[in-house]
Amino acid sequence: MNISSTPSLSGKWALVTGGAIRIGREISLALAHAGVNVAFTYRRSAKEAEDTARAIARLGVRSLALPCDLRDQSAVHRTLQKLAAEVAGLDLLINNAGVYQTRDFGAISIEDWDEMFAVNVRAAFLMTQGCATQLRATHGRIVNIGSLGGIRPWATHAHYCASKAALHMLTQASAKALAPEVAVNCVAPGMIDQGESEHSSTLAHFRQKTPLQKNGSAADVAQAVMFFATCPEFITGQILGVDGGLALS
Repeated sequence: MNISSTPSLSGKWALVTGGAIRIGREISLALAHAGVNVAFTYRRSAKEAEDTARAIARLGVRSLALPCDLRDQSAVHRTLQKLAAEVAGLDLLINNAGVYQTRDFGAISIEDWDEMFAVNVRAAFLMTQGCATQLRATHGRIVNIGSLGGIRPWATHAHYCASKAALHMLTQASAKALAPEVAVNCVAPGMIDQGESEHSSTLAHFRQKTPLQKNGSAADVAQAVMFFATCPEFITGQILGVDGGLALS
């Protein structure tokens, strides 16, 4: 391959979990801008899913909004059946959907713990397992959305940090399990500013701690996903921090 060339994504199909809002929407639109047809799941964001589907369609590619409770194994199975009926071949799986929660260590309930792992880890596993045959056939790629919290321990997010660390390990295990046909990598964001004013003090705190003196954006995460979508096939099993150097502090 010419060293200056980038593989074209035009005409390919991607599935983005939690792709209707926030970082997932940014990823969905970045893929659509690159000519990718985008299917995405959502749970409670029906209106936002309609808006995202229209935004994708305006970019001249196909969109497919799929309601799915990723905590429910049978719902995941039904969603993948519907996807297979609509899409001839899947090229990219972006396991983006996730739950984030702040809890003092002693206040974490078993329900909190189980939901965190059901969404952040088990859903990614079920999607990876369910899409593996299609992705092997297309020599596709998987990108998981991890977290700096899966690398650095946060005292008030023990269940979140543990789930994201598990997702990072799932990335590396599935990279070995699905090789040589499928590359599997992970983007691990640090503090991402998504315009939520109630978190302004937290954002200011982490901006000061970050070597680049700023917080990240959803677009930063989406660009990192696009890197893994187009990077050399020789890259797999990697955890890419997108944190402005926060992990160094």
